[in-house]
Amino acid sequence: MKTKINGKVQTHLNFEGRCEEALEFYRQALGAEVDMLLRYSEAPPTGMCAPPGSEQKIMHASFRVGDVNLMASDGRCTGRPVFEGFSLGLSVATEAEVDQIFNALAEGGQVRMPPGKTFFSPRFGMVADRFGVVWMVLVRP
Repeated sequence: MKTKINGKVQTHLNFEGRCEEALEFYRQALGAEVDMLLRYSEAPPTGMCAPPGSEQKIMHASFRVGDVNLMASDGRCTGRPVFEGFSLGLSVATEAEVDQIFNALAEGGQVRMPPGKTFFSPRFGMVADRFGVVWMVLVRP
């Protein structure tokens, strides 16, 4: 039996105690705008446990990059965010934008593929930012 979903899938990033730092980084690097931010201390008792001393950590945040909404949190506040098995794609209009965004995301991160011409885009690059989130930045086909 096939199930049809009447909704949308959204990306949720767990920064394991570094969410506020990540949101500020994305504000600077990508012009991200935070739509909503809820700290553990602001939530009613839910049974979701935050480690002692993490009351000011972020339980849930919603932010926009371009016209895409992303969600984020501090998760279990382990201090070790792990992002594996996916990448975030960011399509822009010009090669200059690719370079500007790529360089901003690469600050403190790791270049996986420097920007260059590919068979599918005049400018494409891959970078893991300082939190380990992998971004594929390209000129729109």
